[in-house]
Amino acid sequence: MKWFLLFVAALGLGLATADSIDAIDSSETTGSTYNYYRLPTSLRPQKYHLRILTLLENPEDLRFSGSVKILIEALENTRNITLHSKNLTIDESQITLRQIGGEGKKENCVSSTAVNPSHDFYILNTCQELLAGNTYELYMPFAADLNRQLEGYYRSSYKDPVANLTKWISVTQFEPASARLAFPCFDEPDFKAPFVVTLGYHKKYTGLSNMPVKETKPHETLADYIWCEFQESVPMSTYLIAYSVNDFSHKPSTLPNSALFRTWARPNAIDQCDYAAEFGPKVLQYYEQFFGIKFPLPKIDQIAVPDFSAGAMENWGLVTYREIALLYSAAHSSLADKQRVASVVAHELAHQWFGNLVTMKWWTDLWLNEGFATYVASLGVENINPEWRSMEQESLSNLLTIFRRDALESSHPISRPIQMVSEISESFDQISYQKGSTVLRMMHLFLGEESFRSGLQSYLQKFSYKNAEQDNLWESLTQAAHKYRSLPKSYDIKSIMDSWTLQTGYPVINVTRDYSARTAKLNQERYLLNTQVSRAHRGGCWWVPLSYTTQAVQDFNNTAPKAWMECGKNGESLPKTIQDLPGPDQWVIFNTQLSTLYKVNYDAQNWKLLIETLTNGDFQRIHVINRAQLIDDALYLAWTGEQDYEIAMRLIEYLQREREYLPWKSAFENLKRVGRIVRQTPDFEFFKRYMKKLIFPIYEHLNGINDTFSSIPQQDQVLLKTMVVNWACQYQVGDCVPQALAYYRNWRSEANPDEKNPVPINVRSTVYCTSIKHGSDSDWEFLWTRYKRSNVAAEKRTILTALGCSREVWVLQRYLELTFDPKEAIRKQDSMWAFQAVAFNEVGFLLAKKYFMDNVDFIYKFYHPLTKDMSRLLSPLSEQVITLSDFNEFKDFVNNSRQSLKGLEQAIQQTLEIMLTNVQWKERNYHQMSRSIQQLL
Repeated sequence: MKWFLLFVAALGLGLATADSIDAIDSSETTGSTYNYYRLPTSLRPQKYHLRILTLLENPEDLRFSGSVKILIEALENTRNITLHSKNLTIDESQITLRQIGGEGKKENCVSSTAVNPSHDFYILNTCQELLAGNTYELYMPFAADLNRQLEGYYRSSYKDPVANLTKWISVTQFEPASARLAFPCFDEPDFKAPFVVTLGYHKKYTGLSNMPVKETKPHETLADYIWCEFQESVPMSTYLIAYSVNDFSHKPSTLPNSALFRTWARPNAIDQCDYAAEFGPKVLQYYEQFFGIKFPLPKIDQIAVPDFSAGAMENWGLVTYREIALLYSAAHSSLADKQRVASVVAHELAHQWFGNLVTMKWWTDLWLNEGFATYVASLGVENINPEWRSMEQESLSNLLTIFRRDALESSHPISRPIQMVSEISESFDQISYQKGSTVLRMMHLFLGEESFRSGLQSYLQKFSYKNAEQDNLWESLTQAAHKYRSLPKSYDIKSIMDSWTLQTGYPVINVTRDYSARTAKLNQERYLLNTQVSRAHRGGCWWVPLSYTTQAVQDFNNTAPKAWMECGKNGESLPKTIQDLPGPDQWVIFNTQLSTLYKVNYDAQNWKLLIETLTNGDFQRIHVINRAQLIDDALYLAWTGEQDYEIAMRLIEYLQREREYLPWKSAFENLKRVGRIVRQTPDFEFFKRYMKKLIFPIYEHLNGINDTFSSIPQQDQVLLKTMVVNWACQYQVGDCVPQALAYYRNWRSEANPDEKNPVPINVRSTVYCTSIKHGSDSDWEFLWTRYKRSNVAAEKRTILTALGCSREVWVLQRYLELTFDPKEAIRKQDSMWAFQAVAFNEVGFLLAKKYFMDNVDFIYKFYHPLTKDMSRLLSPLSEQVITLSDFNEFKDFVNNSRQSLKGLEQAIQQTLEIMLTNVQWKERNYHQMSRSIQQLL
């Protein structure tokens, strides 16, 4: 107890917790009956003075205590102050309230307090009424443990290999609604205010916050402790406040005319900061020029946190990351790992404008933050590393993700109403990020560069340091579009874009050509995977910019719309006829470079013409993204029965000629889903033979699994080879398996395998997985030891996934159990990778499903309150349930486990729907597809 008493004595705090305080005298106030999910609007914070003392010396008792002084302006008369506080110990006897500005400064005080746990409200009833126009100063002390939940103000640790000690640090994660776990505050994005943060800590540590240090001075009572005060911040939302006490090292970046830029990591990983320290300032400068606004703070720090729930967090001036998202080791990380670091850094730094400078009013428009950061990040990475062709890769990857996710009835609109804090975290999903980014790309392409950039710049200037809604953005973009004449005067961005952001899903456009009249009739309907939904219930109408080209013209560079599909006054879909098309010997392709989120189904003759060009003609003149589109559309339309599998399988036969990454990625994504179903059936032998035949030419062309990466000129060919080798070893193509096993044996025979690894970096995941799949118990143990000794996050994730490739039931069962054992080497944030690896393995699937269903209460407690990670355990289960009886069994399990699946409602709904579509596919398509494959063998 000694540490704890010293701790409380340092700030003289009492010990009542906010959760246990009963409402004192609550009858005298309306405050305690206030039960709306949003804060009252009668008060606005003007400034916060935040002081926090952090004690990290005793690992048994890691705590913090502090005080907050909030200057509050009254906009209306009120008898109480309602703000947020959660799991904080607050000594009410120390709370003070005084008027500091306005008419006739009266004494004031807090007469009683109440809590509303369902909304995390802490209600202070005042002795005197607070009067509109006056300013008040509220002082509140608080204390709490540094929690283990990876939210609020929490603890993280790393192993110091030299001293062989566990070192502890503290760090914050406040988005979306966890600042209230660290200090009492008005914890909504619309309550912006400047912050003055002062951190107290032992002088052997470093203190970091959003702003640069203003001054440090010794602590008045604790020996060797200091107070570190930071400069006053610009006005900002509470979720962007950040601070950390740590013993990390940093790498400064040297780029002229820019803010001070530093990259931080634990001392034994500082050599992995070079890449992020070089890339970060470059992308920051690109954004300054793109947005036309200088980065508004004097410094920016980025820090790699060992325990971190999100991928990264854009706190203004102090960006926090998982290690895998910031650290890069040339000796251990693949090209894909490097691209991930670039993409995440670019995403977080884009937020410094979109999200931090201009913030959404409420979480309904979270996508304005996340969709924009995702899209603008891909522009930033493309600008700095054009040789990666990452803009094309990212765009296609996002489209493939959304074509699947948003074809579910249980999907949701980009902009969605939020009425509970628990609903906010569900919005951090593929719809906000990837679909948000995809519709912004669509808008960029139909508006053109000038209108798009001008509209964004005026929006950012108008709402700097303020909050905005999507309509504000539409207004700025409409003005720019009309000014630069990129949109007819009768069109406005709101009508067009609301059809994409306010309704769920996306359309399939049916193109029926009249070859003699040289026209095509187009109509649209929502595309759904669930084929039991009748056409009448699909509905929906989208404003669709129509770009297209023909076999004679083949102009795939022009993505500007040649026509629009419009919606009527009542939202009904209006059919469209396109004139002046070629005759019956030439194809048409709609949606140039997949510039818009829709699928296209052609009449049989147009498909036939396309297949002819792909298989026998000059297929490379069709843009690479459109080749990927044709594969994806044909296979999806065959999946849902709108198209014949014979057409789809004939079309992908052309892949034997294809040498580009994107079409193969599109094909593999689709074939992976079919494979996971078919491998549970007797006809898998035909599918296996078909896959071998399909992959062999490209595998040979790329020199198999041999280490030829250094001689590959194009970066996307490195990704192609990485992906093809992975599939080749799965289907035992050529020499893939024996070569992979030989690489692994060589590694095992090294005297110091942690220092010297002869396996080529870009195929390590395949070599490890193949060797565990075909290997012995000692092969598994060898890799597990490498995991525990590895110092590189990207390598650890590669190993974690490979360890799930075993075919031994007892090994997989043991792996599942150590995945969720806190005493073992796998951090909580990484546990889902291990579970997914077991569950996606055909031997491990039934074990993982049973483990999940038998231990759901334990797993829920393991992740609580971050249920998002738990929801990620569901995707491998949903992809592989293919019989009605298994579907019904899982449905019953869900109904009987509601308590342990709280907060996962959306994920559960989507899981059940995917299972149902698998069952439908197997009943409808299995035999037809099997026949098509056998004809091709």
